[in-house]
Amino acid sequence: MLDPSSSEEESEELVEEESGKEPLAPAAARLSPSRPCEGPGSGGGAGGGSGGGLQPVGRGSGAARPASPSPSVASEKEKDELERLQREEEERKRKLQLYVFVMRCIAYPFNAKQPTDMARRQQKISKQQLQTIKDRFQAFLNGETQIVADEAFINAVQSYYEVFLKSDRVARMVQSGGCSANDSREVFKKHIEKRVRSLPEIDGLSKETVLSSWMAKFDAIYRGEEDPRKQQARMTASAASELILSKEQLYEMFQNILGIKKFEHQLLYNACQLDNPDEQAAQIRRELDGRLQMAEQIAKERKFPKFVSKEMENMYIEELKSSVNLLMANLESMPVSKGGSDFKLQKLKRSHNTSIIDMGEENENQLSKSDVVLSFSLEVVIMEVQGLKSLAPNRIVYCTMEVEGGEKLQTDQAEASKPTWGTQGDFTTTHALPAVKVKLFTESTGVLALEDKELGRVVLHPTPNSPKQSEWHKMTVSKNCPDQDLKIKLAVRMDKPQNMKHSGYLWAIGKNVWKRWKKRFFVLVQVSQYTFAMCSYREKKAEPQELLQLDGYTVDYTDPQPGLEGGRAFFNAVKEGDTVIFASDDEQDRILWVQAMYRATGQSHKPVPPTQVQKLNAKGGNVPQLDAPISQFYADRAQKHGMDEFISSNPCNFDHASLFEMVQRLTLDHRLNDSYSCLGWFSPGQVFVLDEYCARNGVRGCHRHLCYLRDLLERAENGAMIDPTLLHYSFAFCASHVHGNRPDGIGTVTVDEKERFEEIKERLRLLLENQITHFRYCFPFGRPEGALKATLSLLERVLMKDIVTPVPQEEVKTVIRKCLEQAALVNYTRLSEYAKIEENVGRLVTPAKKLEDTIRLAELVIEVLQQNEEHHAEAFAWWSDLMVEHAETFLSLFAVDMDAALEVQPPDTWDSFPLFQLLNDSLRSDYNLCNGKFHKHLQDLFAPLVVRYVDLMESSIAQSIHRGFERESWEPVNNGSGTSEDLFWKLDALQTFIRDLHWPEEEFGKHLEQRLKLMASDMIESCVKRTRIAFEVKLQKTSRSTDFRVPQSICTMFNVMVDAKAQSTKLCSMEMGQEHQYHSKIDELIEETVKEMITLLVAKFVTILEGVLAKLSRYDEGTLFSSFLSFTVKAASKYVDVPKPGMDVADAYVTFVRHSQDVLRDKVNEEMYIERLFDQWYTSSMNVVCTWLTDRMDLQLHIYQLKTLIRIVKKTYRDFRLQGVLDSTLNSKTYETIRNRLTVEEATASVSEGGGLQGITMKDSDEEDEEDD
Repeated sequence: MLDPSSSEEESEELVEEESGKEPLAPAAARLSPSRPCEGPGSGGGAGGGSGGGLQPVGRGSGAARPASPSPSVASEKEKDELERLQREEEERKRKLQLYVFVMRCIAYPFNAKQPTDMARRQQKISKQQLQTIKDRFQAFLNGETQIVADEAFINAVQSYYEVFLKSDRVARMVQSGGCSANDSREVFKKHIEKRVRSLPEIDGLSKETVLSSWMAKFDAIYRGEEDPRKQQARMTASAASELILSKEQLYEMFQNILGIKKFEHQLLYNACQLDNPDEQAAQIRRELDGRLQMAEQIAKERKFPKFVSKEMENMYIEELKSSVNLLMANLESMPVSKGGSDFKLQKLKRSHNTSIIDMGEENENQLSKSDVVLSFSLEVVIMEVQGLKSLAPNRIVYCTMEVEGGEKLQTDQAEASKPTWGTQGDFTTTHALPAVKVKLFTESTGVLALEDKELGRVVLHPTPNSPKQSEWHKMTVSKNCPDQDLKIKLAVRMDKPQNMKHSGYLWAIGKNVWKRWKKRFFVLVQVSQYTFAMCSYREKKAEPQELLQLDGYTVDYTDPQPGLEGGRAFFNAVKEGDTVIFASDDEQDRILWVQAMYRATGQSHKPVPPTQVQKLNAKGGNVPQLDAPISQFYADRAQKHGMDEFISSNPCNFDHASLFEMVQRLTLDHRLNDSYSCLGWFSPGQVFVLDEYCARNGVRGCHRHLCYLRDLLERAENGAMIDPTLLHYSFAFCASHVHGNRPDGIGTVTVDEKERFEEIKERLRLLLENQITHFRYCFPFGRPEGALKATLSLLERVLMKDIVTPVPQEEVKTVIRKCLEQAALVNYTRLSEYAKIEENVGRLVTPAKKLEDTIRLAELVIEVLQQNEEHHAEAFAWWSDLMVEHAETFLSLFAVDMDAALEVQPPDTWDSFPLFQLLNDSLRSDYNLCNGKFHKHLQDLFAPLVVRYVDLMESSIAQSIHRGFERESWEPVNNGSGTSEDLFWKLDALQTFIRDLHWPEEEFGKHLEQRLKLMASDMIESCVKRTRIAFEVKLQKTSRSTDFRVPQSICTMFNVMVDAKAQSTKLCSMEMGQEHQYHSKIDELIEETVKEMITLLVAKFVTILEGVLAKLSRYDEGTLFSSFLSFTVKAASKYVDVPKPGMDVADAYVTFVRHSQDVLRDKVNEEMYIERLFDQWYTSSMNVVCTWLTDRMDLQLHIYQLKTLIRIVKKTYRDFRLQGVLDSTLNSKTYETIRNRLTVEEATASVSEGGGLQGITMKDSDEEDEEDD
């Protein structure tokens, strides 16, 4: 308990004493509460916060002030100042009186407990903390911390920082007091879950491990350099204070709530005897008795509140009596042993029986002696003995102790030279006046001695009031003992049981009990919370000799009675037909007895000691009487400080409805300003005190919740974050009460309650509609969790006409639809304002800048829709169609700005396509918005642009083909020529662009695809035909002799065909099975063209071969040239080495063939075309040679013709075999015919010419191969 004699209080006391020297000091020095001239019962109305009669103390008269130059103005100011001071003084007195009632609720609760099942509130984030958190995350992103992180985590933190921490909605939530550290953590966790789930699987590393690792890093960033152990300790302490508070903590909390000073609390605490449970229980009994009398007075005078029904008046009286009976039952169920400052607050089982206690029958329940049971604990401590002189120093002594009728205990042994022990014996007895015997023994040394020798004894009769410290007692010794002056030092402590309220010796005489004036030992026993008895006891007896049940008695001080000898201070207990007179030996004992019996009787009259009456009548009596108890001393001090009016006021005379309204409002203010994100929920300690106040003082539940709702609505309307579940709870309570559907049966409903409920219901409806309209800002990022869903549920409840009939769903839907329509406008307006923050007002905006702003705005629009889906869709799950309408409305507002931006764009510009892609990619992935109203509008807007773009691209590509082939150099570029590469790239880019548009409307998308495939087919066809023409022209310009070399351009043209075929597969084929016509047609064209090109090239090769054969024809048998040439060579060969005729022709042709094969094999990209070309080339060559030989079937070949042909045929065969021409083609009938003819010719020549062939033969040989190489 706080020390009442603190320095602060003493200084205050000095001020009071000094100010008391002047008659007007209280008025001139300061405004202090003074005792009202009327009793506390005079202020029972709504304004009776301090018991009525609280008159403001004046600030002095006009004569005492100096004259003012402008009396009217000055007097007005002084009047206003005086009124302000009066209001402040009234408010202070009201709070002091209220604090007295709250203190009593805390000191002795018997209805409520501190709830342990309330959701624990999280620490809220302040503006400064939010800035610190931002700085910590910015430091991490800048690489200024030691936290190691990968790129994915850094990107996640960057997104969280930009989207959440820097959001103005989060700043607004912090300002409203609804943002906790847990909120920011949960948002980040939800933010990264999607990212982590989308990451590729890694062997040995689960997604859960990544998530937990990321959250640990997040906590490290969030915490910064702070030591986590300190933070944990602080959180643990705060969590404990959030759960259960001690009485001292509750007192301190409500001192802060009501603005009570510490010294005022100390005065009130001591004067109210809050540490005395008996006094508090007695106070409750008096209050309950007063409430019963008040109910009877209301019924008698018919002063009822105005009810909605006249029949409720009688019910109201029953309610009042029932509530009091319930409180009496609760109090009666409290254990009598309850007391002390460390008892636990416990929940009492309440019964709904309205007639638990019948006050009329209570007096008939008489107590018997056996009902009074007392159990005392005694501690006997034997310290030492003095006076042992006759015993030898080494003799053993010891002591025994016993309580009459109980067990006997013995101390340890000690030597006679030092007889000290310090041994404690603990006993339990039911005797109010027990006899404690202590004996001193010494061990007998005689052989035949059966018992030890008793040296002395002492018999004590302790009481609970006996001194507790050790004292010396003279021992009774036998006559023949040499040590007659034995003393023993003992301490006997007798603890009083909890049900024993006071004890001591009194003189007493009564009519029915204690009929002789005699001094007896009395004990005031509490049998139950409502039953007390005065019992007289004799020594060594467990049951009382006589008892007086105090029910119905009134105790008071009285004057000394003539004729009664004995006793000095008198008091009596009076009842109809009976008076019992008591007397004590001193004044202080009398005051203590009267106070204890006053608490026991539960009487409304409070006895005043004669010493206090004399002091009140005396002018200068400031010093309390020395024989008064300490409680009286505290009461005197409280009176001196002006507190007695608050302590002595009768709670039944106050308007507790208005007082509770005040304390609840101030408690809510205190709660919303503490360090927790409470959302309007009281702490367990606050709930406990308010519950106890309502139960103890009869505050109606409906009034309590109506006031609570009104206070919460005021805070919510001013921007504070209030939990809709809390609003729902209070609203449901009030609704069930007003509509007569309470769980505990029908109750009375006042007109005032019904009117206030309707007013609050309307205010609540408007608030909820406003919150739903601003759901993105009232519940940013879906926080607090579940709040939006609870808001929608509460709105449905508020729209109900009564408590039973559910509101039609269409009606709820209409309200929510209206809210979401307005929400779309609010969201888009704020979004567009945010998007244009950096725009310079008054600057001329170019179309390009306008389009850029629109694209940025579109990104924000998509982000808003995604956030709505992510954070709010679950709350609107029951109204998902309305959320779709909201999104469409939101997009329609954006469509206006988008249309305006597109209208000012120059014609035939395609910068707006990214806008379409951005919006379309978002919309087509949304099941609800895909092909919705805005989506269709977007398609209608961009379809003409797409068609126009395709038309222009088609014209542009056609022109580029025409111009490109006119200037084509046929130099190789990648897989073809420059023109073909450009064509295929443009066609692919166009198709990719159109495909990336992902046109949502299937029919138009199919049309675009067909259009592009057809265009590609036409363009490739044109390319193929132009290449074919160029190929033919190129061949015509080349040489016809063996000097011919296959040019690079010929190979490039073949590659163009190859590339065209490959590209046509991609560019001309439709995905649908029946639509392969474009692809097959272009394939056929390419194949035909390639065939023609191969045929043309082979024809060129054949022409060259025919030229060679034409040269050989000059050696035909029978021609003039053949004969002349043969003669000339033969003649010349005799004198010089003449070259072999025809070998240079053969070598030139073989070189041409090999070079052509190598070029074609190296430069043409398609193996199949090469093989086809080589097959056809070989076959055609053999056919030409065969035809030439057939024409000379009847002629013998000239030796030089034979050698040339053998060389050409053999080399051709081998070269084409090396190039991979199949044996079936190589060994054709034509080749066999040629081979046979040349073999025959060779044989003939060898016979006729001898060695004229010079080793050239059709036979295969390695030597020839080496020679050729």
